[in-house]
Amino acid sequence: MQDQENKEVLDQQAGEAPAADATEGATAQAGAPATPSAEPGLEEQLSATEAKLAEMHDAFMRAKAEADNIRRRAQEDVSKAHKFAIESFAEAMVPVRDSLEMAIKVEAPTVESIREGVEMTLKQLTAAFEKNRLVEVMPQAGDKLDPNKHQAVAVVPSEQEANTVVTVLQKGYMIADRLLRPAIVTAAAPK
Repeated sequence: MQDQENKEVLDQQAGEAPAADATEGATAQAGAPATPSAEPGLEEQLSATEAKLAEMHDAFMRAKAEADNIRRRAQEDVSKAHKFAIESFAEAMVPVRDSLEMAIKVEAPTVESIREGVEMTLKQLTAAFEKNRLVEVMPQAGDKLDPNKHQAVAVVPSEQEANTVVTVLQKGYMIADRLLRPAIVTAAAPK
């Protein structure tokens, strides 16, 4: 009985195999026309990719142009900063010049009026210096010699400690923290 059941199973498998082969053949034949429908999918993907590439290229070109504009504006700003760096100082100096010109125009100046005019002009000049952070370097006698702010032009014998300021021959000036001109001094000689 078992032989009979085995034979029926084999017959069924043999009968199904040709049907399966026929189905595979039909699928293969049906697959052939499917290939042309797959190509439009690839063409669509290619078109979409090309559109995205064009979009990215456009965005890149815009970003590059913006970077160039920023760089150009920065260069213009630096150029203007260099060109007009002393504008504030010049504005503060104009009244000083006006005062000096008015002093020259006085018909019959007296010593007192000249002195008063010079004092007023000096006040204007001092205010202009302060406004623009131009600070005097005026060491006192006995101060330690600072080579970053003082220039010793002579070493003189003195009762003071060595390497200290004895006399100031000319004031120095600093702009903010930068030395414009050192103070010209004489220094005490070692004993």
